[in-house]
Amino acid sequence: MSAPVLTGPSAELDDLSVWPASTARLPGGNLSVGGVSLTDVAERFDTPAYVLDEGEVRARCRTYRAVFPDADVLYAAKAFLSRAMVRWIDEEGLGLDACSAGELELAVTAGFPAARIVLHGNAKSPGDIETALRLGVGRIVVDSPSEIARLAAQVGSGGRQKVMVRVVPGVSAGGHEKIRTGTDGQKFGLSLTDGSAQHAIARVLGQPQLELTGLHCHIGSQITDVKPYLVAVRRMVGLMARIKESHGVTFPELDMGGGHGVAYRAGESALDLTALARRLNGKLSASCAAAGLPVPRLVIEPGRAVAAPAGVAVYRVLAVKPTGSTMFVAVDGGMSDNPRPALYGARYAPRLIGRSTTAEPVATTVVGRHCEAGDILAADVLLPGDVRPGDLLAVPVSGAYQLSMASDYNLVGRPPVVAVHDGSARLLVRRETQEDFRRRDIGA
Repeated sequence: MSAPVLTGPSAELDDLSVWPASTARLPGGNLSVGGVSLTDVAERFDTPAYVLDEGEVRARCRTYRAVFPDADVLYAAKAFLSRAMVRWIDEEGLGLDACSAGELELAVTAGFPAARIVLHGNAKSPGDIETALRLGVGRIVVDSPSEIARLAAQVGSGGRQKVMVRVVPGVSAGGHEKIRTGTDGQKFGLSLTDGSAQHAIARVLGQPQLELTGLHCHIGSQITDVKPYLVAVRRMVGLMARIKESHGVTFPELDMGGGHGVAYRAGESALDLTALARRLNGKLSASCAAAGLPVPRLVIEPGRAVAAPAGVAVYRVLAVKPTGSTMFVAVDGGMSDNPRPALYGARYAPRLIGRSTTAEPVATTVVGRHCEAGDILAADVLLPGDVRPGDLLAVPVSGAYQLSMASDYNLVGRPPVVAVHDGSARLLVRRETQEDFRRRDIGA
């Protein structure tokens, strides 16, 4: 007998469209991801826990390689990085975009080729640059005028380092003002409109220790429309044409950054990668033809779009409290393991797992355990009206910018990362413990 077709709010609760492709319904209201029961993960590894579907990560890498066959695809490590993630990215043929000495060291010691790494950062420390040069990273992205001479000095008179210059093209895009990086008035890059970018490019060209291979821009994050990228590429090609006219230099590379948006809840839009590849390559070719330039090799830097949909966070309910017109459901995690809702209003869709229920859905606010009124994981979401302490909640699209941005606020240990694949689960990153806190605190 086929399962009944759900309608209305119940159908919304049962929608798996934003979950990993391997997600399957199990008896008793449970789900499996990567062939592993989520309730089994909770019992074996405790909660809260991040679950990462290796197959989903690899499939998303392959999609990028398929739709951008002639581009360099760099995974943005800031979304989530571990030694296992480094191995998966390497095996799937992607490069890496890193932002610190820590990310560089982890990647290279895990076996990732340094030549396929690009170092970013608006404020690179001497240690960041020293590490990049020592390891031999492929590119360093110049983000400010002050680092040009400093970088050249650290390279030394006998060396040469490939670099790119980050340009702000004056394009506003992204899901929130705090993640829009393509306009003037924010900390990243060098402005196209006030001439800062052109001046920095001229200075880099005057440094024999630096080899300028191309330009870079990143217009924002969680972008679901192709059009801003087309505007940005047209402006970047225009700048390349002016540089050729004034300096006689043609750049072989153009890095258009990432920021590719994903759906966090059923019904939300995601960036169409096939349309992005087709239209971005078309605009790049047409713009270069009009400017009399050869088409540079395209570079893109997806992070969220690879990692986020592959992750699921699992929590246990600690308390249920009706307050006025609001039903609060408190879980054993919160803003220390997912600060995104508090930082910029990110919205998630938790789901009850581990038991069946016929209770009608009710509007609920899922909150964390921390001493902040803003410690909210999901506001005004539907959950069964009989949700109770001890229940398990699972939150999809939790693979990016959660562990990488996690903290030890209130000395609540950061959750583990559990990889699931082909019916097996293994620990990638262990849970942070009270012993970890004691060992770090060496004062008296």
